[in-house]
Amino acid sequence: MKIGFIGCGKMGSALVRGVLAAEVCAPADIRVFDRIADAAVELSAETGAGLAGGIRDLAAASDVVVLCVKPDDAPSALAEASPDISGKLLVSIAAGLTIASLQAAVPGSRVVRVMPNTGALVREGAAAYAAGAGVTDADAAAVVKIFSSVGLAFAVKESLLDAATGLSGSGPAYVYLFIEALSDGGVQMGLPRDLATRLAVQTVAGAAAMVAETGMHPAVLREMVTSPGGTTIAGLAELERAGLRSGVINAVRAATLRAQELGAPDARK
Repeated sequence: MKIGFIGCGKMGSALVRGVLAAEVCAPADIRVFDRIADAAVELSAETGAGLAGGIRDLAAASDVVVLCVKPDDAPSALAEASPDISGKLLVSIAAGLTIASLQAAVPGSRVVRVMPNTGALVREGAAAYAAGAGVTDADAAAVVKIFSSVGLAFAVKESLLDAATGLSGSGPAYVYLFIEALSDGGVQMGLPRDLATRLAVQTVAGAAAMVAETGMHPAVLREMVTSPGGTTIAGLAELERAGLRSGVINAVRAATLRAQELGAPDARK
């Protein structure tokens, strides 16, 4: 499988490093391009990926083209690549660009739209993807291989991509805020800042790993560490009093609605 990456920013670079580390393909089977030439040159030098002379060169040499540019930069990139992407698989991580708009920009291509998150930068990402008409099982498998190299990939209907954005796309920021608050609480009670932050980070990482590895519902795991009359129930009572649960639910809802707004046809005019 020959893969071309248009855009060598943080996410594009993370994907290139990920597919190489996971041996999805060899460096010789990857082409990279960026309007900022230095970004592509540096990524090529670091990874051994081929440096494309332009977008058309990249598209012509690739079986799969991954669009890793900002939404405003996508139309010009697709217009340039269009003649050479027809009949191939186009994978887009450009937020707000619908499958229909991508198919209209590149007639004849098979389109998959993906919403990754920043966890991909440390190969702990969560990506949701939706396939357009004509996408084959082999195409979907290729997308899973690419995004599984930097985390996990989940198939969803396109109508649910905004909800995935509100949860996992924006979700890291919610978790960072929680880690910061845990650390602040530790500092308030006398812990040194460095130790408080390290304890908070490891506590969150360990709790997430417990959910992932045991497959148990979070509520069951919560009950397992909540003794009658103990410290944990005292803390949980305060979180409920502060409305943590409803606050997080409302945050996901607000981010989802904003994603829908940004994806509206006139949002970028």
